[in-house]
Amino acid sequence: MEKYAGSVPSRTRDVFDAFKQALETGDTDDFLQKATEDFRFSVPLPLEGWNDEQQGIKRFEDLVRFERSVFQMQLTPLIVLENEDNGMVVFRSEGSLNGRDFRNELAIVFEFEGERVRSFREYVGMPLKNYENP
Repeated sequence: MEKYAGSVPSRTRDVFDAFKQALETGDTDDFLQKATEDFRFSVPLPLEGWNDEQQGIKRFEDLVRFERSVFQMQLTPLIVLENEDNGMVVFRSEGSLNGRDFRNELAIVFEFEGERVRSFREYVGMPLKNYENP
């Protein structure tokens, strides 16, 4: 198991840093440059239209816009693991959800095609309440 503070660069660390930047600042450029053309993802949002696998760069931009409209968050990586085809980051998300303090631990698993991310799947540490009804 590799701790995040290590000095060895990894594509998982690079992709997670770009993912973190997108969710914290809204700037998706770095992450999208690391994604393949057939990029897809799954996130555990309890909302119609988000509960199935999502595809494409535009849909990722939609996700970031939506999450930033309800979340103001800081992501802190806790554990980074990587093998030949996949990388996983366990991270803490803290901030404000619909004006209320929020804290959770999550995991994200990236599937790689060479140095680029083909997909990711996010797992939540505790069930999320409906975003529309704080």
